[in-house]
Amino acid sequence: MTERIVVGAALLDGGRLLAARRSAPPELAGRWELPGGKVEEGEAPEAALVRELREELGVDAEPVERVPGQWPLRPPYALQVWTARLLPGSAGPKPLEDHDELRWLSPGELWDVDWLDPDVPAVREVAARLVTGYASE
Repeated sequence: MTERIVVGAALLDGGRLLAARRSAPPELAGRWELPGGKVEEGEAPEAALVRELREELGVDAEPVERVPGQWPLRPPYALQVWTARLLPGSAGPKPLEDHDELRWLSPGELWDVDWLDPDVPAVREVAARLVTGYASE
């Protein structure tokens, strides 16, 4: 079975990270994740990230850099995360698909939400960058 990549966006704005609360499927509803989705056949992960953010949140964003690491999801999927930023003039994010709430979290609020288990190590990596200013705009 070929591994399939799911991209997650650590969408940053002014030192804050966007968290999205799942509304579906039922077993994930109410828990928080980095927005994103599956990379389609022949699609670059960065292009999938841009597409997924447009579909799920209605925003135009650009990937900045890949967060080190890859985290297993249910087979055959694995999560890869990129930091990303909104493009100038992009509308603010709205929960359009698979989410019912969005929240911008400051570094001190990152653990105030119940992250999905696979997202926790990625959020830890992003948190280290937020604290050092490494991922700042």
